[in-house]
Amino acid sequence: MELQNKRIPDGDFEALRREVLTQWPTGKDVDLKEAVEYHKNMPEERIFGKKLIAAKKVGKTLIQPRAGVPVIEEHIKLMQYLQDNGEADLLPTTIDSYTRQNRYEEAENGVKESIRLGRAMMNGFPAVNHGVAGCRKVIESVHIPVQVRHGTPDARLLTEITYAGGFTSYEGGGISYNLPYCKNVPMEKTITDWQYVDRLTGLYEEMGVSINREPYGPLTGTLVPPCISHAAAVIEALLAAEQGVKNITVGYGQCGNLVQDIAAIATLQELTDEYLEKYGYKDVVVTTVLHQWMGGFPADEAKAFGVISSGSLIAALSKATKVIVKSPHEAIGIPTMEANAQGMRCTKQVVSMMADQTFNDSRLDAEKEIIRRETRCIIDKCFELGHGDIAVGVCRGVEAGALDVPFAPCRANAGLMLPCRDNEGAVRIMNMGNLPFPQDIKDFHREHIEQRAKAEGRQVSFQMVIDDVYAIGKGRLVGRPR
Repeated sequence: MELQNKRIPDGDFEALRREVLTQWPTGKDVDLKEAVEYHKNMPEERIFGKKLIAAKKVGKTLIQPRAGVPVIEEHIKLMQYLQDNGEADLLPTTIDSYTRQNRYEEAENGVKESIRLGRAMMNGFPAVNHGVAGCRKVIESVHIPVQVRHGTPDARLLTEITYAGGFTSYEGGGISYNLPYCKNVPMEKTITDWQYVDRLTGLYEEMGVSINREPYGPLTGTLVPPCISHAAAVIEALLAAEQGVKNITVGYGQCGNLVQDIAAIATLQELTDEYLEKYGYKDVVVTTVLHQWMGGFPADEAKAFGVISSGSLIAALSKATKVIVKSPHEAIGIPTMEANAQGMRCTKQVVSMMADQTFNDSRLDAEKEIIRRETRCIIDKCFELGHGDIAVGVCRGVEAGALDVPFAPCRANAGLMLPCRDNEGAVRIMNMGNLPFPQDIKDFHREHIEQRAKAEGRQVSFQMVIDDVYAIGKGRLVGRPR
């Protein structure tokens, strides 16, 4: 089929489904009508979208960790521990790397080895291999909602099995699960494959089951300017809405500057609502998620809790609907469930303390406006390049560098734009590449970076970027020279 931002016709979609469900034997257990009934009989406390909507109404920030292990019984033990001891409001199931690459036979071997050795030999939960019944065991073992989190370019079979398995939220998208994760997968393919995911979500919606969809916000990490991640999130929301998705959570990764991060969450909600309304999707509910620090962490656990607390503060003051929590073991690898729960309780404490407080600063409105203008420039340019079709336009926009994700491994990405911090730690753009900004925005970024260079007594250079990447691990936000 030719790529376009149009709802997949029913006949074409059914033909695709028959093909997708044969990719691994567990696909035969997917029965759409039976799965819909399973969801309809699910207790309301396990429905992700409803909990998000309720939190948004009262301005509450929910907490959610990352977690996943390969063996069902151990994964259930982990989920229950994070629910009971981590005080989680929402739970994840992080999918393993073999499944993310559709290497299901190797995932099967990984499960067997994990059982044989009595320890996790994979970095997540292979939902496709465990099948519908295995997924339902996980869902039924806890009393709060569970989301699928992964990083899969072609997630079609994974979606089929996890939806039928009772998961009520699903992360990812054709931009956010390509550019940061892949090297050689064409944008056209991931956009098309994720249209399938969104059409399946829309089909459940039409049958009376609302499943939350969440584009992956942080992209490549902590030096992504808000306008880049915002543009990707808004475009993925538009693509999802066209396929019938009605409940969308857009995300942003903490960059570290208090004013910029709070402005970013506020404008992310505004801009997503604005573009959905503009293009006729008037019945979509939008919520927001802040991802705590996605860069290097201090090895010292006490210092790591400081980083976690800063993200918790920003989530609470920005009134993000939820926050994705880190652990004090980030510097050394996959955390123990005890450490994961510690990070969650730390976050819960800060979020609870800040629940009744708001943040006002004379710089906040100015930061919001620059983010709005930049994001609109990128999205509107993608529409222009696609002659009004955003599915086509985003592929051309990525190729042209109108949407350019810093440090992305994907060959489709232009890789010309280069960010660094200004003197107060806000992320600015050192090299504009082909970003479609007017001259006054370009001047704004140049002036802010030059102010930092002057304060540090050095020239604007790539060394600033390197210093910024390693700064948090050394106890600072801005990478100052020694």
